Amino acid sequence: MTRLDDTVAHLARLIAFPTVSADSNLALIEDLAQRLSDLGARVEILRDPTGEKANLWATLGPEGDGGLILSGHTDVVPVTDQDWSSDPFTLRDEGDRLYGRGACDMKGFIAACLTAARDYAAMDLVRPVHFAFTHDEEVGCMGARALVPALAARGIRPAMALIGEPTSMQVIEGHKGCCEYTVRFQGQEGHGSAPDLGVNAAEYAARYAARLLALREDLIARTPEGSRFDPPWTTLNIGRIAGGSTHNVIAPRAEIDWEMRPVTWSDADFVNGVMRAYVEDILLPAMRAVAPDAAIETLVMGEVAGLDPSARNAMRDLAMRLTGANGAGLVPFGTEAGLFRTLELDVAICGPGSIEQAHKADEYVTRDQLAACLSLLQGLGRWLAGAAEGPVDRPLQSR
Repeated sequence: MTRLDDTVAHLARLIAFPTVSADSNLALIEDLAQRLSDLGARVEILRDPTGEKANLWATLGPEGDGGLILSGHTDVVPVTDQDWSSDPFTLRDEGDRLYGRGACDMKGFIAACLTAARDYAAMDLVRPVHFAFTHDEEVGCMGARALVPALAARGIRPAMALIGEPTSMQVIEGHKGCCEYTVRFQGQEGHGSAPDLGVNAAEYAARYAARLLALREDLIARTPEGSRFDPPWTTLNIGRIAGGSTHNVIAPRAEIDWEMRPVTWSDADFVNGVMRAYVEDILLPAMRAVAPDAAIETLVMGEVAGLDPSARNAMRDLAMRLTGANGAGLVPFGTEAGLFRTLELDVAICGPGSIEQAHKADEYVTRDQLAACLSLLQGLGRWLAGAAEGPVDRPLQSR
């Protein structure tokens, strides 16, 4: 079998694990751990507090600082209410396209890493390569938010990290942050014919939503000069509003799920400050004037920093050299890259598949994209073995 055939076989096996974020990923993690351990990797399975989810940290090559992290998340988004042409958890091979949930986001990259790991294990590496496969990226980067501080506490100091999110194998050097919130409204039920005697949680949720969306114009006005993002400003989106039961009942409870993609963290502080003041100064006093027990609770589902482009980025430069890219781009979607950047290493994003296929029915990755990823990983192997084509490890600096 060719290296590409091996990768497709790995992908078929990975897709067959239905690692939707709401469910456990342990079976997949254990499979990855066994395969890397069989290659001689030093492997750790790091479970979350529930014991039902886990990150995998595995290393080939010498001990010590420097080297490279190859990172991908193991969870996938649900397939509920999507019109798939075939079983989403069985690989469907149609020529160049390989269909299945997670094919591009991002089990294709993990499959390529498994093929590359076999190559690395046979090489005399002078720099370590670490495999970081995480849980729950799709619901707030929960796995990476636990893994990164654990690595920092151990004093593990790689030089670079490549995050294999689907970028059509384009090198990406920056993205916006991602903040996700659920706001819960507790009012007081009653008959719809006497609305003044109750506190309609659905109405207060609507007022909250209107105030939040009004901030879009403020965020456009706050666009940083020279912003390269598309769109260049911080965005807001309401994903869900729920509340009430029928026409003539005052809704006692309501919820809003919303997200923000900040260009700068000051925008996140601005939005959260405005909404906090609106709740405390306007909404809650009005609700509690009728029902003293009324409440508004904001749950932080995830606050993940963006990846700010840096003038000096050895990972970006090496990835560009190996792929032949003339430049590096930015993307609007979030990744775990900003979290890994807090380890004071250089980070870039580059992986097989298009984000246009992610999260949709009949998600797919192409063989050409997997082949391009394998080529990049081969080049990184040469650097790990000491080839002069890449940058040398440099002292890590705070920035």
